[in-house]
Amino acid sequence: MPVASMPPHRHVPGWSPARPGGARRFGRRLLTLVAAVVVGAGALTAPAYAEPSVDEIEAQIDKKWEQLEPTIEQYNKVRAQLKVNKQKSAELEKKIEPLALETELAMNRVGDLAARYYISGPSQDLGALLVSTKPGTLAEQLTMLDRLASEERRQLEGVLAVRAKYDGQKLKLDTLIVGQEKQTKELAAKKTQINTEIKQLQSSMPKTVVPAGGGCPTIQGVVSSAARTAIRTACAQVGDPYVWGATGPNSFDCSGLTQYAYKAAGISLTHFTGAQWNEGRAIPRSEARPGDLVFFFSDLHHVGLYLGNDKMVHAPRAGKPVNVSSINTMPVAGFRRPG
Repeated sequence: MPVASMPPHRHVPGWSPARPGGARRFGRRLLTLVAAVVVGAGALTAPAYAEPSVDEIEAQIDKKWEQLEPTIEQYNKVRAQLKVNKQKSAELEKKIEPLALETELAMNRVGDLAARYYISGPSQDLGALLVSTKPGTLAEQLTMLDRLASEERRQLEGVLAVRAKYDGQKLKLDTLIVGQEKQTKELAAKKTQINTEIKQLQSSMPKTVVPAGGGCPTIQGVVSSAARTAIRTACAQVGDPYVWGATGPNSFDCSGLTQYAYKAAGISLTHFTGAQWNEGRAIPRSEARPGDLVFFFSDLHHVGLYLGNDKMVHAPRAGKPVNVSSINTMPVAGFRRPG
């Protein structure tokens, strides 16, 4: 019976049955090869990390901006109030100055009166009143004045009462101003914190470029001359950068742009969205026309100048210059007509 022939021998690199330990070395190499193949296959099948798109980054910035813009408008509110109160304080100062002089003259008249009685010797209380340019409380003063002639008493009593009134008002204003200055610093610090986060997002996206003066549609329908001037002024700022707290002429925030536009039309608006809401007449959306102010969000923290056909010109946020866009990208709170 013929003997079956053996298959030809195939040489496997690294292994020789005649070499001591050959099988072990071959096994180790085989395991290494299998592991490399498995790792390589895993690398090929693992999902690659996707960089966020520009739209995704824009959405993140918009979300951050919803937190930041109310703070900016609150800052604008406090700053506007601070300006008004400082002006009131200065006006009170002017009113108090003549009162202080009148008080001093009245005290001199009382001194002349006392000089006539000097030989008999004034009492200690009367002497204290005469030598003091800063009398104590009004009650103490009136007690001392009981010793004086009735006419002089009436004159001095009236002056001191009016002076006390204005001193009290000025003290309230000074206290208010100190509190507002503190609040302004706190708001600025909060704004800086949020703005830092926004800048980190902005650093990874290209700069938005808008052609200067472009994008505003032709205004149709009956529009007042003031509204036309405001629209023309606002549209001329298209492409200017957003800068918080800015009111022009080369950069703006949202309420700064509307204030600037209507100032050109001879209408004064406060640099604060909440105040501008109250400085105009309420208009239903169905009756809104170009030149009206359109406000957004329940806290009114954003405003634009309406152009008609659901379009507006506004200063949107940091990183986006003044531009024309749809009013439907944000929740509309209402319309107001200045003037």
